[in-house]
Amino acid sequence: MLLKKGVPVGFIFNKIRVEIIIITIYTFIVLMLDQHFALAYISIPLSITSTLGTAISLLLAFRINQAYERWWEARKIWGAIVNDSRSLIRQYLTFMPDSEQDPSSHGFTKNVAYRQIMWCYALGESLRGKLNLEDKHQYLTADEFAKIKLHQNVPNALLLMHGGDLKFASEKNWVNDFQQVEIDKTLSRLTDSMGMAERLKNTVFPTTYSLFVEFLLYLFVIFLPIGLMEQFEFFTLPMSIVISCVFFLVEKSAIHMQNPFEDRPTDTPVTSIARTIEINLRQMLEEDSVPDKLKPKKFYID
Repeated sequence: MLLKKGVPVGFIFNKIRVEIIIITIYTFIVLMLDQHFALAYISIPLSITSTLGTAISLLLAFRINQAYERWWEARKIWGAIVNDSRSLIRQYLTFMPDSEQDPSSHGFTKNVAYRQIMWCYALGESLRGKLNLEDKHQYLTADEFAKIKLHQNVPNALLLMHGGDLKFASEKNWVNDFQQVEIDKTLSRLTDSMGMAERLKNTVFPTTYSLFVEFLLYLFVIFLPIGLMEQFEFFTLPMSIVISCVFFLVEKSAIHMQNPFEDRPTDTPVTSIARTIEINLRQMLEEDSVPDKLKPKKFYID
């Protein structure tokens, strides 16, 4: 996620560098042809270009609105994950017997908490397509680690283990029927959040709409310098670049927001959120050793 300050101008314009080069070369060629061959016979009224620009503006407004909805939905999903992760461990800590009366239950709750931490990291990495299990041995027992490696969907396997532990706690009478139902509801909400995040990841923005907008943008770029030549002459090149860049920047902003799990600076900060959850849960367990919050990477947080 981009921070409020420190975003370099180069990062912004780097997203449209290819478009800037294409616009510059094309406009320069049009100006040279006009200077040597007088292209008055293909003059395009500026009103036509303006009408096309207005149509593109409406299409881009819809696209960026829908892109923001996807970005905001991803943030709401991870906000729910934060709340339900805290609720899950709070429920175990308050429902289970006192550690002084039953030491095994205290170790049991800690095991669930560490598995939930593992689940948050695994879900975020799997959404970004870069799940790495080898650096997460400390969160699971050797048997649990061996089991999850057999599953294609690791976060789902971890939730299944949560369910197995809840059944075990019920059989041991560590939780009553009402408490079991409440914990199971929390696990169901975590499952729902995982499913919504996976749906958002796997549902692409309509390709035909993207192609249509891109086609109109380049059509606008073709018409723009021809329409500007009569009124701006030598300022046609910079005016074409500036006006076109505005449209392309809006389009690129929408493209980046509509895909919030692509491991880019504009993503939902799933790693940072998972670290926050880890800090919260380990403090709830009253551990002395708690990791620090993730530090920003230059102008964004991962």
